[in-house]
Amino acid sequence: MKNNNKEKKEKKKVGIIEALKSGDIKTLIASLIYFDTGFMVWLLFGPALGLFIAQELGLSPAEKGFMVAIPILAAALFRIPFGYMYQAINGKYIALAGIILSALPIIYVNLFPINYTTLLILGAFLGIGGASFAIALPMAGSNYPKKYQGLVLGLAAAGNLGAMMDGLIFPPIAETYGWRTAALVALIFLAIAFILCYSWIKDSCLKRPELKYHAIFNFIVTFISLIAFTLILYSGIIGISGKFGLLLLPIIVGAISILLLDKTYRNALKKRDPWIFMLFYAITFGGFVGMSGSVAFILNGQYGFDPVLAGMIMALLSFTGALIRPIGGWISDKIGGVKVLLAVFTAIAFCDLVLGLFLPPAFIGVPLLWLLFVAFGLGNGAVFQLVPLRWPRATGMATGLIGAAGGVGGFYLSSTMGLAKELTGSYGLGYIIFGVISLIALTALYFLRHEYHSWGYVREEEVKKEVVVCE
Repeated sequence: MKNNNKEKKEKKKVGIIEALKSGDIKTLIASLIYFDTGFMVWLLFGPALGLFIAQELGLSPAEKGFMVAIPILAAALFRIPFGYMYQAINGKYIALAGIILSALPIIYVNLFPINYTTLLILGAFLGIGGASFAIALPMAGSNYPKKYQGLVLGLAAAGNLGAMMDGLIFPPIAETYGWRTAALVALIFLAIAFILCYSWIKDSCLKRPELKYHAIFNFIVTFISLIAFTLILYSGIIGISGKFGLLLLPIIVGAISILLLDKTYRNALKKRDPWIFMLFYAITFGGFVGMSGSVAFILNGQYGFDPVLAGMIMALLSFTGALIRPIGGWISDKIGGVKVLLAVFTAIAFCDLVLGLFLPPAFIGVPLLWLLFVAFGLGNGAVFQLVPLRWPRATGMATGLIGAAGGVGGFYLSSTMGLAKELTGSYGLGYIIFGVISLIALTALYFLRHEYHSWGYVREEEVKKEVVVCE
């Protein structure tokens, strides 16, 4: 009896600090910084410098939308081969290579003149920073027990704070010294991430080295295909207007990347649950990254805020979403991610439909945007509390596929908001479309809630059944 009481007391003492000490905290920190700087560079042409670039080049609302959307899409598509490579290669080396490649656009814009087409191509390189998601999360989670995955993956994914840095740091520098000089500051953060990744990261996942060359080939083909089809579709040579032609990019290049996957992983897409989770994440993370990239344009175009003020508000919104993500994971560990997601999709649908149908003034619209980011953050944490429980031996690949869907959601949100503004004169239609999609996800989860909750909630008697989450 005394021993049982002692064990219960010890369990009660286990908090966040103790949970973090149960694994490799250096790898967790390095993964966080890697994702943070990757995310920051990923959105460099959006909330950080987008308004300044658009002013210099005289871009239309739709062109602004696609300037933000292409890097988001690139990250989405690259997460598939990145997740694939992670199954075969030490994540540390993928991270180091990704940091180098994502730095190239910053160097280019400071050495050569650019036009809109160049921006679209450079966006593919910036997308490599966003693809860090598929490496940082499973790498951090590989060093921690099953019962703390929601907390750990939520903390690692708090690299979303990079979006806050975009809105807070770069616009004031760009206004004073020019946007190209401001972009150079990002190289300092990338250098710090490179050093920490090289020195601290430990990847504890079991690997399949026989997949190495096929995975690398997949990434190269996906990268080249994205650039090639961006140019082809934007030029309109296939008979579709450039702006609408670019909407086909996720379908064409995504299909190419999936066809190149190992048969085992292609077969996974024949099942229901990967598609359900991709829908969920397309809304939560797609909403977060799409709105992070677009909200400065919305605040400027709809409410007349200047670039620096728009950047500061955007930083607050992104900070909220990023900060709440680990809280979403922690709450999901306690009550189950299904319950959290039911509340999240209800909130997103409500806010989007109010913003879209009523086009409220700033004193109502900005708080609603803030509530949207709260919901995005909670939802992101909830989705990835469920992923390692649903796919305990293929978390790396599941993270890549589901993460890709999140980026695709962000691509369509950014591009749709820009097109809505250009075609109708307001962003209302864009909000309405994504509000309806959120209602669809809410309905699907409602009917699946009992099935998902049965494995998506780790009970006390199950915490000793540990698995390596990324085998």
